[in-house]
Amino acid sequence: MATRETVVAPPPSPLEVPPRARWWRAVGRFVRQKPLGTGGAAIVLFMILVAVFADVLAPYDPLDTDYLNMFSPPSYHHWLGTDDFGRDILSRLIYGSRTALLVGFVSAFLGATLGLIIGVASAYFGGTTDLLVQRVLDVFLSFPLIILALAVVAVFGTGVGNVILAITIPLIPRCARVVRSSALAIRAIPYVDAARACGFSHWRIILRHMLPNVVAPYLIMLTAFQGQAILLEASLSFLGLGVQEPVPAWGLMLRGGAEQYAESAPWMAIFPGLAISLAVFAFNIFGDALRDVLDPRLRGTT
Repeated sequence: MATRETVVAPPPSPLEVPPRARWWRAVGRFVRQKPLGTGGAAIVLFMILVAVFADVLAPYDPLDTDYLNMFSPPSYHHWLGTDDFGRDILSRLIYGSRTALLVGFVSAFLGATLGLIIGVASAYFGGTTDLLVQRVLDVFLSFPLIILALAVVAVFGTGVGNVILAITIPLIPRCARVVRSSALAIRAIPYVDAARACGFSHWRIILRHMLPNVVAPYLIMLTAFQGQAILLEASLSFLGLGVQEPVPAWGLMLRGGAEQYAESAPWMAIFPGLAISLAVFAFNIFGDALRDVLDPRLRGTT
């Protein structure tokens, strides 16, 4: 009697898995391996949702003043109290997340992207071009972030747009230096020489053959810059050189409550300080986890 053989189908190749399925698998693997980073990502996502739906979530208009309820402590009507103009602190915190994320995302994206292009181009051309670019970057890197941002604000003035510019400029050389170190190794790979031999233009080789191979450090720097940009924006606003009243901003709220009313109305400084600390902490731990996942030398570590 003939026996029936059972044919077991081989598992699908990774290339045969749909891109969406591969993306969800990567997300699931990240959640299992990096619970702390997942917590940071959840906080970031929560902040984004709060900023998007601020009009629905805020119980009051952040610009409405109520001089009869100035310095009201946290209560049923004002969960986090009011400030020296009688404005609801919770509403200003919610709307302030828009300012923080706008400045943070735009500054980090521009700084990391421009640094990416400069770093790859410097590594590709090498020679005198690389030497000159690196010396210019050294000049910018010699200044602390806050000092260079203060100098830019002093030249261009205050306001959201100028604050974004002031934060973007100090971030460019930091990303360019990191990306250049990775691009130097890629430039020595034979396929770059093959692209030159085929007659491709320099910028085509840079944009199509080198940039895609330095995406991992770029994403790591992009995520790490978010927290730095939020902290810089809050610092500039606290010093009176960033976003100006009456725009809701965490640094402005901290400035108004930290000095004069630290004893009589401590909630004016406590809640904005907690919001800034939580945002920076979330972006930092998410960036660290993303670095561990994308860096081949750190894969498999906890």
